[in-house]
Amino acid sequence: MSTASVVAVIGAGAAGLMAAAAAASAGANVTVYERNRVAGQKILVSGKGRCNFTRDCSVQELVEGFAPRGAFLYSALSSLGPAQMCSLMDNLGVPYKIERGRRVFPASDRAYDVRDALYNRALSSGARFAFGRRIARLATEGEAIAGVIDTRGAQADANAVIIATGGASYPGTGSTGDGYALAVQAGHGVHEPMPALVPIETVETWPRALAGLSLRNVEVTLFDAEQEMSREFGEMLFTHFGVSGPIILTLSRAVCQAARSCRRVQPGRFSLSIDLKPALDLATLDRRVQRDLVAMSRKQLKNSLDLLLPRALVPMVIGLAGVDGSTPANQVTAAHRAALVRALKQLRMTVRRPRPLEEAIVTSGGVELRQVDPRTMESKLVSGLFFAGEVLDVDGPTGGYNLQAAFSTGNLAGVSAAGRRQGKSGIVAQA
Repeated sequence: MSTASVVAVIGAGAAGLMAAAAAASAGANVTVYERNRVAGQKILVSGKGRCNFTRDCSVQELVEGFAPRGAFLYSALSSLGPAQMCSLMDNLGVPYKIERGRRVFPASDRAYDVRDALYNRALSSGARFAFGRRIARLATEGEAIAGVIDTRGAQADANAVIIATGGASYPGTGSTGDGYALAVQAGHGVHEPMPALVPIETVETWPRALAGLSLRNVEVTLFDAEQEMSREFGEMLFTHFGVSGPIILTLSRAVCQAARSCRRVQPGRFSLSIDLKPALDLATLDRRVQRDLVAMSRKQLKNSLDLLLPRALVPMVIGLAGVDGSTPANQVTAAHRAALVRALKQLRMTVRRPRPLEEAIVTSGGVELRQVDPRTMESKLVSGLFFAGEVLDVDGPTGGYNLQAAFSTGNLAGVSAAGRRQGKSGIVAQA
C-alpha cells in the first residue's frame, strides 16, 4: 500500500501557491516555507497592483512568446493553459475581464483578489504554511531529496521538494535568488540572472521633465543602429531616467537578447522612435495639425496643440521639432508643420542601458532547462527535486506570459511531486 508523499514547497508566490494546492489536492502532505510573513508578495505588485494573471490566447501562442526556449513549457501549458486558468479563477470567485492586447485581469482590478483566492485554495486543499522560514539548504540522501534545512538549522523531512522561490527581480518581495543557490547546491547549472522586462535609461535628458506622464495608444519602434528590430503598440511611461511601461518592458527584452546580455548593451547602439499618432499617416496628421492651428489662430504655437497632445508634452515636441513655440499659430509655415509632424511620428530617443536587475519585472537566466524534465519539472540530477516558476531559465514578454508560466509549471510540479509515492498520473487544476 502506497503512502502519501511529503512535499516541501519553497516559496509562496505564484508558482508555489499553485504547486501547494496541486500537490495537496492529489493527496500529499504539503508544507510551504515562505521567508516573508505573507504569501504572494510579487502577485500583489504585478500589473500595477491589478495582476495580469494570463492572456486570452492559445498554448501555441504562449510557447512562441517564450522563444527561444518556449518548447520547454509545452507540457506545463498543456496541463494548465490560459483557458483553464481563467476557469479556475472564475470557480474561485474571481471573475475576470479581457483588456487590450488580450491581457486578462480580475474584474475587480485587485491583485489581492487573485492572491487571496490562490492562497485560500491551497489552505482548503490541505497545505500548511510556515511563514518567516527561510530555507538555507537541501537535505539529501545519495542522489535523492530527504528534506529541507532552514537558516536556524532545523530540518524538515520530505521525499519531494519544489523550489518555487522566484528569480532575483523585485528583491523587496523576497525574490533574492535563494533558489539559485539551492539549485547549485544540488549540482545544477544556473545561467547568470539578468533583467528581462525592465525600464530603459535614455541618453537624452528631456524625458526627465515628463516624468510621470503616461501615453496610451502609441507605437514604439526599436532600432539596432538604423535597422528596425521590433515594434510595440500600447502604453508607455516617461520616468526620471528615461522610459518604462508595458511596451517599453517588452522592447527591453529584445534589447538584452540582441546584446546577449543586458550588461553588454552599449550606449548609443539601440534607439527608440515613438509614434504619438500611429492611427494617422503623415498627410492626415498634417491636415489635423493645420486644422488645430486655424482654430487657435490667435494663440501662440505652444498654446495651440492641447487638443492633439497632453499639455506637458507640447513644449517638448515643439522644441524637438526645432520650431519657436512663441510663433503665432497663424504664422506657422508648411515647413514648420512638416517638422512638427515628423516629431509627432518619430520622437527619437537613444538607449543608454536597461535599468538594474532589482527593478526588473522578470528575471532572465536561472536553472538550466536541460537538467530539468519538462514532463514533470523534476530534476534529472536529484530524485524528488522539482522546479517551478521564474527560478527556471525561461522568460517571456509582458502581458500575462510569465505569471501563466509560473502557474502552469507550479501545477505540473505539484502533481508530479505528489505522485512520487502515490503512483498517480494525470495533471489537472482543481478548484
